[in-house]
Amino acid sequence: MVSEGIHSLVDTGNGLLLLVGLKKAAQPADEAHPFGHGKSLYFYTNIVAISIFGIGGGMSVYEGIAHIRHVAPNVAMGDPTAAYIVLALAMLIEGSSFTVAVRQFRAARGGSSPVQFMKGSKDPSLYAVVLEDGAALLGLVFAFLGIFLGHLLNNPHLDGIASIAIGLLLMSVAAFLIRRTMGLLVGEGVSREELADIRRRVEADPAVERAGDILTMYMGPHDLLVNMGVCFTAGTTAEQMHQAIRRIEADLKSAYSETNRVYIEAESLPAGAAEDSPTCRIAAGRDK
Repeated sequence: MVSEGIHSLVDTGNGLLLLVGLKKAAQPADEAHPFGHGKSLYFYTNIVAISIFGIGGGMSVYEGIAHIRHVAPNVAMGDPTAAYIVLALAMLIEGSSFTVAVRQFRAARGGSSPVQFMKGSKDPSLYAVVLEDGAALLGLVFAFLGIFLGHLLNNPHLDGIASIAIGLLLMSVAAFLIRRTMGLLVGEGVSREELADIRRRVEADPAVERAGDILTMYMGPHDLLVNMGVCFTAGTTAEQMHQAIRRIEADLKSAYSETNRVYIEAESLPAGAAEDSPTCRIAAGRDK
């Protein structure tokens, strides 16, 4: 019960942290943050994950080990009625929250599988609440089993074991969140499949000879930066180049609605130059 109390306090604080992260991420760009504040959500989600791991999971494991080590011989088991009432109320409240979170999660993931969506989503707030509420419900089950079986078998060690199980559960959830937010914080881009699709779209333009390096990075859940080098066909004029750049930008924004910034560095391929000629290398850039 102490472990579940710690877990509840951590969940409350984490909900507030996610709310702060969402509000910070929605702030517009300014002189000090020209690319906006989108990564604030990743930062606060990482704090949430660390608090789940260290405070929620760590304290639960500590309480469980301490309880097991200090069980006195022939200890008398107390009346668990109050604990059962608290657990029942907690399950009703957590169940309601979990139902709402799952409904929103299903709407967001569409036809993707839950695991596939969580691995690919750039908005950790969409699944962080589901994972927390799911862990909370499972933790309540562990707590109930620890108390019930402990009294049924007259074995107080089972209560401590349940506390350790709750801690390990929270640490597992936290480890997944830490791994996801770490990738987003250090500059995660689109998937390999999406990168290949972007290259295909760029090279499908009639004025493009080939695309060079394509660099992408999520500056926030709905803010994708695309930076690429494009080698145009021989004889492409400056006006034709600008028209092609506008077409590429429009096509990428149509296919990937989160694309807010497209930077294209371009140089025309002179007539008679080989495709792999150094003159086809990217020289100058323009913010589109």
